[in-house]
Amino acid sequence: MRTAFTVTEARRRVAAADWTAVAAELDTQGCALTPPLLTPDECRALTALYDDADRFRSTVDMARHRFGSGQYRYFTHDLPEPVRQLRRALYPRLLTVARDWAQRLGRPAPWPDDLEEWIEMCHAAGQDRSAQILLRYGPDDWNALHRDVFGDMLFPLQVVVGLDAYGTDYTGGEFLLVEQRPRAQSRGITTVLPQGHGLVFTTRDRPIRSTRGWSAGGMRHGVSTVRSGRRHALGLVFHDAA
Repeated sequence: MRTAFTVTEARRRVAAADWTAVAAELDTQGCALTPPLLTPDECRALTALYDDADRFRSTVDMARHRFGSGQYRYFTHDLPEPVRQLRRALYPRLLTVARDWAQRLGRPAPWPDDLEEWIEMCHAAGQDRSAQILLRYGPDDWNALHRDVFGDMLFPLQVVVGLDAYGTDYTGGEFLLVEQRPRAQSRGITTVLPQGHGLVFTTRDRPIRSTRGWSAGGMRHGVSTVRSGRRHALGLVFHDAA
């Protein structure tokens, strides 16, 4: 895994997405699927790492913290090569959307062109812990609606990659995204994560046009109850944690 998955290969797979369409869907829905970013063998190799405790800085039991039911682990900064290279390849594509959203909402856009430079800025601000996540759910497990903010240094988009085959390895466990619309009822979106595909989604909110211009529509994400089998996912976050 450490030698075969190059940044060139990662960029090739990321470039296969129609990023104009992805940006448009993010604007209207707050999330958008990509073509495959990982092969089934690469998905299984990442899933197999879950039981290697040395690869992770901490483990979170969701039930203990009342986050739902299931478990996830934060990688150390010594990331598996597919994780490292996919982040590097995805960041420039997501950066265009992030800057556009910031302009519409009248917010600062502090993100430089280079991911490593941005992560150094996070570390200088005290956010120096890896936020890359490997998640595991079994039957009856679920994830409560939440946001992955981790501190003041925030990148507004992130990506989750499905590592198991829906309908074969597990059932249920759909990705949930709930939009809290101003002065209106909330709207929910469910997405099945095909194995190896990525889902780009908003970390906190997205611009919503109103009669007064643009406003921020708050959004939270989670996972519906897994009905059978075991579901793994890779979470790619573009800021580090405090």
